[in-house]
Amino acid sequence: MALPQEITPFDEQLRDTVVRGSEGQWVEQEPGKAWIKVLWTGAESGRYAALFRWKKGYKPPAHKHLAAVQVYVISGQLGVRDNMLDAGDFLYEPNGMLHYATEALTDVEYLLMGDGPVLFFSDDAFTGYFGWEELRRMEAGAAMPEAGQHAAGR
Repeated sequence: MALPQEITPFDEQLRDTVVRGSEGQWVEQEPGKAWIKVLWTGAESGRYAALFRWKKGYKPPAHKHLAAVQVYVISGQLGVRDNMLDAGDFLYEPNGMLHYATEALTDVEYLLMGDGPVLFFSDDAFTGYFGWEELRRMEAGAAMPEAGQHAAGR
């Protein structure tokens, strides 16, 4: 039976993107406390996926999500505002969420899929911006032997 319309992809270059979790590098964000492994960045959309690994007690700086994020906790416990997330828990945060209280309640590893950038701030100033481009810069810098610590996420 023939389909009522053509459904083959118009773009013959379309391909799956497969990322092997065992490959890639963990990039240290905060010495001895926080690491990130970039899984994927989408320049056309601004989306990204990354693994985060934090030691117990680590608290990232205050920030605002300028797009939605999804978080899946792989191991450990993560405190996000008034929520305690355990391994296997999923969190959806809509665009515009503020984070003053995010903390690794135990050593924690989680997957974060972001739809766009994050803006970091202090009581009286913006202190940083973090999105797919910073992830790519971080990843490229980590591949260089002389690369030092990166400020992504701070």
